[in-house]
Amino acid sequence: MLWYNHFPGYGRPESPPLEDEEVRLDMRILSLEYVPSDFRGSVVTIGNFDGIHLGHRDLFRKVIGEARKRRTKSVVITFDPHPQKVLRPENRPFFLLTPLDEKVRLMEDRGIDGLLLIPFTMEFARTRAAEFVERVLWERLQLGKLFVGYDYAFGKNKEGNARYLKECGHQLGFEVEEIGAVEVGGIIVSSTKIRLSILDGDVKLAAKLLGRPYNIYGNVVKGYRRGTDIGIPTANIQSEKVIPAPGVYVILARVEGKDHQGVLNIGYNPTFGNNELSIEVHLLDFKGDIYGKTVELFFIDRLRDERRFESPAKLKEQIGRDIERARSILRDVPASLSTPAPPSRES
Repeated sequence: MLWYNHFPGYGRPESPPLEDEEVRLDMRILSLEYVPSDFRGSVVTIGNFDGIHLGHRDLFRKVIGEARKRRTKSVVITFDPHPQKVLRPENRPFFLLTPLDEKVRLMEDRGIDGLLLIPFTMEFARTRAAEFVERVLWERLQLGKLFVGYDYAFGKNKEGNARYLKECGHQLGFEVEEIGAVEVGGIIVSSTKIRLSILDGDVKLAAKLLGRPYNIYGNVVKGYRRGTDIGIPTANIQSEKVIPAPGVYVILARVEGKDHQGVLNIGYNPTFGNNELSIEVHLLDFKGDIYGKTVELFFIDRLRDERRFESPAKLKEQIGRDIERARSILRDVPASLSTPAPPSRES
């Protein structure tokens, strides 16, 4: 029995490609059961990469650049679910910046050739660092070079680090390069810092560290329809991502591939005495029904705290002022936040 069969959840092996299969530029999802021969000798990096922030993007640039120099593939190794969900199940809710589907899309946008996705379980968490290096990095990938972040640790009890990897590389025949931290305005870019800034409502700082506006997405569900009752219709959004602090925000909303300006309220609607947190967006100059559709929201700025008003009429007056401020802020923001095309993969 192969060693990785001891770890549940790996699924069926990916079928080897046919010899005449059309070559595609899409990022390829790899498994431990089968790594195509053209991915042997790849340039690799490992991590959780929650957020795909500026630090991650700098690391990916180096991996892709080195792979092109060596005329080989660039590979990212990551885990699903996030290890903290498995190792610290008592910490609920666990705030993700990028669920797996979004993480995959963002990696592909950067131009990564292959993603080795490893299911993370309590059994896998007991894997020793030496076994991971030998069985995954060497036997499965036979990597040519490995890039790791400045604080990377792996294996049972985090016994492995960059220094250990360099020793292994010297013995087995692969190179290891440790990448330093990326700073923006004197702030070290990290998933934790971004997560905390979002929870504080500082979406502008989050955008600076991410290199793009923070986004959430979800289906539009019907709420109390009180916005409609006061002449300002809203759509109630449900999302599984990190939710910014309660307050009013300037946003762009993507609906069926088109971007629309808007304002958004996160909170409990104290004017009406609600007890449940809601996310309600009002799209500017928009006419149409979006109930039941998926909406992606991009946070541009924060306008104010949520607060209680004396009456619905006073609330409506404030929303009008919020909309005017939002229009002013959005004058300096592109009308569309198109997803960037993946960089060329010509070598």
